[in-house]
Amino acid sequence: MTIKSLTTAGLLFFFIFSRPAVAAQRPDSLSVKIGQMLMIGFRGTSLDNAPEIAADITMRRIGGIVLFDYDVPAHSPSRNIVSPQQLASLTLELQKLANIPLFIAIDQEGGKVSRLKQARGFPSSVSAAYLGKLNNPDSTTTAAVQTAQTLKAMHISMNFGPVADLNSNPDNPVIGRLGRSFSPDPSIVISNLQLIIQAYHNNGIIATLKHFPGHGSSTTDTHRDFTDITASWSEQELEPYRALIASGYSDAIMTAHVFNAKLDTLYPATLSKQTLTGLLRDKLHFKGVIVSDDMQMKAIAERYGLETAVQLAIEAGVDLLLFGNNTSYDPAIASKAAEIIRSLLQKRIITPERIDQSYQRIMVLKNRYRSNDK
Repeated sequence: MTIKSLTTAGLLFFFIFSRPAVAAQRPDSLSVKIGQMLMIGFRGTSLDNAPEIAADITMRRIGGIVLFDYDVPAHSPSRNIVSPQQLASLTLELQKLANIPLFIAIDQEGGKVSRLKQARGFPSSVSAAYLGKLNNPDSTTTAAVQTAQTLKAMHISMNFGPVADLNSNPDNPVIGRLGRSFSPDPSIVISNLQLIIQAYHNNGIIATLKHFPGHGSSTTDTHRDFTDITASWSEQELEPYRALIASGYSDAIMTAHVFNAKLDTLYPATLSKQTLTGLLRDKLHFKGVIVSDDMQMKAIAERYGLETAVQLAIEAGVDLLLFGNNTSYDPAIASKAAEIIRSLLQKRIITPERIDQSYQRIMVLKNRYRSNDK
């Protein structure tokens, strides 16, 4: 994109996220609060071919959407992203539908995990492993600024990154082999995370550390199967989270679907109150938004029914339930999830106060970026 187009896009982003921060100041209905806890993936490159997501935004008041370049269930390279011009138009259309500004999120880590690919007109990017090996502050900052400015020009407010996992197992099929970790050394991971987060914040982009409490030592992929890291995980994998939270980090943290009996003998991290509330909230003192990894991934979907998974995730402490709709596809997933939460409230399994806790955290984060965007 040209400098002029980037500037125009930035002004549009400012307009969207500078709307008065009223939503957290008035008693919104319970249905709105439930909707804000949902982030949904969809098929379509414009609103004309995405009526389901339009209804999710206007009727179900979902809190966010997640974008993909490739449609996995359909084995199709056509999903949400064709070109910079098309994507900027799509995200602006989506945002205009929302009374409460959406989290518009994407996995733009760099390297192999990049939804915004050079072949479609976006800048090339480098992996975390490349940056970690250089371990040069200027190189890391330059890469992060480019990512942040590209996201901002596309009206994308939230990146699912940077990755805080240690490269404990270089043969890890979903982390190490893909170059997604900066290093096995926590100090190198921490210093690079700090630089990237600062660059994101300087450009008005929400960061998301992932995958808590650590996915770097795994030998299997939670997209495909149950993943047990009990024997391989170590306390050292918490160091990036501990350091960043202690320094004031309070954007978002994404959970891992990994099972770790050292932390919980029954449930994987996404569904574990001991891990998310006991460890992340109470011991590490994280105050920001906890977002689940995709609830449709097989490590969760094939072992727990949808209702049980939603219940356990909320009880565990998840604020934002992610349904990427890109492992399996269900255009009604937002309405199904919302109805499950309403049912759990009616049965008094979950309290309105618990829903309000998540809603308030979500609104604090949204309002912070509306007021701080430049």
